[in-house]
Amino acid sequence: MLDACRGPMMRLAVIGLGLIGGSVLLTARARRCDNDKTRQPAFSSIIGIDLNPATRKAAAKHCDAVYSSLAEVPSQQLPDMLVIATPVQQFIPIASQCRRLLDDGVTITDVGSSKMCLFNAFATAGAPPPGLIGSHPIVGSEQSGFAVAEAGLFSDKLVVIVPGEYSQSEHLARVRTFWHAFGARLVELDPELHDRLLAFTSHLPHLLSYALVHYLGQRRDNDDMFRFAAGGFRDFTRIAASDPTMWRDVTMSNSGPIVEALEGMIGELQGLKKIIQQQDAAAVYDLFSRARAVRDYFSRSNQSTRPYGAPVNLVSHPSRALAGVINIPGDKSISHRAVMLGALAQGTSHINNLLQGEDNLATVQAFRDMGVAIEGPQEGQLHVEGVGLHGLKEPVHPLYMGNSGTAMRLICGLLAGQKFSSRLTGDASLSTRPMQRIIDPLRQMGALIQAEEGSQAPLRIDPAQGLHGIDYTLPVASAQVKSCVLLAGLYAQGTTRVQEPVATRDHTERMLATVGVDLHRQGSTISLKPPAKLEPGNWTVPGDISSAAFFLVAGSIIPDSDILLPRIGINPTRAGVLDILKRMGADITLLRHDVVGQEPVADLRVRTAQLQGVRIGATAIALAIDEFPILCIAAACASGETLVSGAEELRVKESDRIAAMAEGLTTLGVQAQALPDGISITGGPLNGGVVDSHTDHRIAMAFLVAGSVANSPVRVQRCANIATSFPSFVDSAKALGMCIDR
Repeated sequence: MLDACRGPMMRLAVIGLGLIGGSVLLTARARRCDNDKTRQPAFSSIIGIDLNPATRKAAAKHCDAVYSSLAEVPSQQLPDMLVIATPVQQFIPIASQCRRLLDDGVTITDVGSSKMCLFNAFATAGAPPPGLIGSHPIVGSEQSGFAVAEAGLFSDKLVVIVPGEYSQSEHLARVRTFWHAFGARLVELDPELHDRLLAFTSHLPHLLSYALVHYLGQRRDNDDMFRFAAGGFRDFTRIAASDPTMWRDVTMSNSGPIVEALEGMIGELQGLKKIIQQQDAAAVYDLFSRARAVRDYFSRSNQSTRPYGAPVNLVSHPSRALAGVINIPGDKSISHRAVMLGALAQGTSHINNLLQGEDNLATVQAFRDMGVAIEGPQEGQLHVEGVGLHGLKEPVHPLYMGNSGTAMRLICGLLAGQKFSSRLTGDASLSTRPMQRIIDPLRQMGALIQAEEGSQAPLRIDPAQGLHGIDYTLPVASAQVKSCVLLAGLYAQGTTRVQEPVATRDHTERMLATVGVDLHRQGSTISLKPPAKLEPGNWTVPGDISSAAFFLVAGSIIPDSDILLPRIGINPTRAGVLDILKRMGADITLLRHDVVGQEPVADLRVRTAQLQGVRIGATAIALAIDEFPILCIAAACASGETLVSGAEELRVKESDRIAAMAEGLTTLGVQAQALPDGISITGGPLNGGVVDSHTDHRIAMAFLVAGSVANSPVRVQRCANIATSFPSFVDSAKALGMCIDR
């Protein structure tokens, strides 16, 4: 038995001490003992409950007491937190035993992969208690039993939290705290959605694996088959070695969604059979290549913590001189547009140096979901088999646009003219960003578009009777809104005209010209007539100046630095950051000027310089809207005051960038004041500290640069979204000499 630790926090009981329940017990024990030194234990008592005597014997030395059922637990040992880790068939009797806990404010959770059966079991035994919160750790093995349990099993693993209809907030908070203490990453779903998603992604693969092994095992030639089976068979059928009792119970408890998944899979197999019988090699290749791309996208997404929330925190340490040559990834905005226009062209488009950030990959996947055959990306190369302006197909599922406001707003213009319905979703950050600014002009053009949550995503677009051109004056300077309207104009009768208050990035106009669109600019007005078709493109995407800006500032403020950034896009509507930094005194030289696909490029060389504070007005900030966070770091390292105005748009980017930068700079000891339309920053020494990025990729990278000149390390919280625009940022920074770690 374990000695009681001082300073109790929680009494824990675990029912069912197999792999997962046993791992909960061992992790709790390890956490308590690790905290003995600080006298701040996580658990004052740990109780194991299991029907198997051998299991209880094995577990006894790891906990304070073991029992065969919850009914045996003395009143003085009743838990604050109960974890149910038994097969689902035991839920109803356990729910009946839990009645004695309801008056004590006990939090009850489980670890199973189906949740409606949990809440139904407690409903059968009486009203579901307010402390009942479902949990589902996404872990497991074909092995089972306490002998294979391990402490630390849940570290950096995803745990799905599933509140019930009557779950109370204090119990939900306790469950979150519990799993965070085990190092898990958390996401919340409602019970029905959880069970449906797991039917497709967990239960269906297990059933297919069992069915394949069963099928081959019944064949008379199975001995030869198994003798020559290679690694693919072994990998696919590994999960058929899982506990049959557990999977029988899971299958029966979640039968409705599982049957739906099986029916869909049967249809998929029948379709594959048909194209093989027809010797349709192109269709087979298309299916395989699309499946491979989906698998690659899944693998990249699964490696990132971004979708599911557990923060990736990075620490930036004071650095010495930076030196070297760094290749900056392709421009994010141009990459989005190249995929979209390539998909609508008549023929094959080739894209070089595509940014392989998560947002651009989401755009690629969205068009695959609408029937476009896309090969790649491989080392930045992408080949798009365009289907023409009217060749897109209705997507089966909502189109997920990740974190990209550019992708969502631009694609709405294209979808407004389609003959099918579509629904667009995004991550938590994108779902807070204003969409009324595109809804209004699209509706004026005749589009049927609506937001499901006020004026924010998800968005739904239904087929319209027909779009017509409009004369539209942008209320605010926005390249995204301008582009949305122009792209909708590809499907509109008559001429579409957009007037912008100040010039914004013009990638859409330049790229439309390369695919044969009749487009004109007169002063601040752009006009477009719908084309009969789009010609395929052959684009080389220049390096993204927004990504290069982080190293332009780092090279300016870190003493004795000298950095070369080759082939960066210097489009005049994007190069505002260069003008601002030069006005501040930055030593930036442009070398090897060229034009690639109507986009001007140059090599940028930056060397350390003493920066001075400047005034940045609306016109200048419109040409450097994405560079605002890193310009704030430059201002913090400059002499005197920098005043930014006319930047209201920054309040509705991935975060409220004005508030977030003022908050972070103040934390680091810099005098910074947020203004309604900008910020005032007085340069001075930067201290170390902890800064919240607010899950904004550009804010995260900006403060990692700040840490390189602070007097002590800067810890930047929630940095996972860096992968949306600059996946190689940390590696590039380290290659130049910056010191960043976890």
